[in-house]
Amino acid sequence: MRIMENRILLLEDDVSLIDGLKYSLKKNGFEVEFVRSIQEALACITEIDKYDMLILDVTLPDGSGFEVCETVRGYGNKIPIIFLTASDEEVSIIRGLDCGGDDYITKPFKLGELCSRIRALLRRAGLSNQEPGITIECGDIKIDLLGSRVLLKGKLLELTAAEYRLICLLVKNANRIITRELILDELWDSTGDYVDNNTLSVYVRRLREKIEADPSHPEHLLTVRGFGYQWKEVNE
Repeated sequence: MRIMENRILLLEDDVSLIDGLKYSLKKNGFEVEFVRSIQEALACITEIDKYDMLILDVTLPDGSGFEVCETVRGYGNKIPIIFLTASDEEVSIIRGLDCGGDDYITKPFKLGELCSRIRALLRRAGLSNQEPGITIECGDIKIDLLGSRVLLKGKLLELTAAEYRLICLLVKNANRIITRELILDELWDSTGDYVDNNTLSVYVRRLREKIEADPSHPEHLLTVRGFGYQWKEVNE
C-alpha cells in the first residue's frame, strides 16, 4: 500500500535554492511541483485541487507571489499558503496577511525550519476540517467552529487563517492571561523559536482593528505587559 504524499506547488526562481528544496522536501515526504514565474503559477492554479499547499516566493522577475495568493483567495479557495520573502519588514508581513497568506518565512532559512512550518500548517488545515459543529459565544463575538467563521454583532469578520486561530485560542480562554510563548506554541506547533515576536504583535494589532471600537484603547483583546494577552469578556 502506497501512502499518499502531500503535494506542494512551489513558486521560486532561484535555481540554487530550488535544488536544495527539491532534495529536502522529498526527503521529508512531500511531493513538490516547481514553477519559476507568476505566469506558470497562475496556469497551475486552474487545477489547484490537486495541491495541498502553495509556497510562494514574494519577488519574481514577472511580478509578486502576492498576486498569485490574491487570485487564489479571490476564488474563495482556502488552501494553506506560505510566503518566502527576503524581507522581514513589517510592511511585507502585513501585505502577506492582507492578501490571505497563512505564514511566511524569511530568507535565508534552514530547510528543517521550513519543513516544520509546512507540517504544522498542513496539520492545522486537516484538523480544521474535522472540527465538531460547536459555536462559541462570548459577548458580541460568535465563533462558528464548523464553518471557521467569526461574527461580531452578527456581522461576518474577514479574518486571515492566523487571525482566526488567534481569536479562537483567546476566546476559548476568556479572562485568562495567555503568554506569548503559549500562543506561539499553539499557533505554530512548538516552532516558536522560528517566529519573530514582531509577527505576533502584527497579528494582534490587525485583529484589534477588526474587533475593537477603538483599537488604541481595546476593551477585549488586552495586552498584559511582561506576560502576554487576555481576552476580556465585557459585561454590558
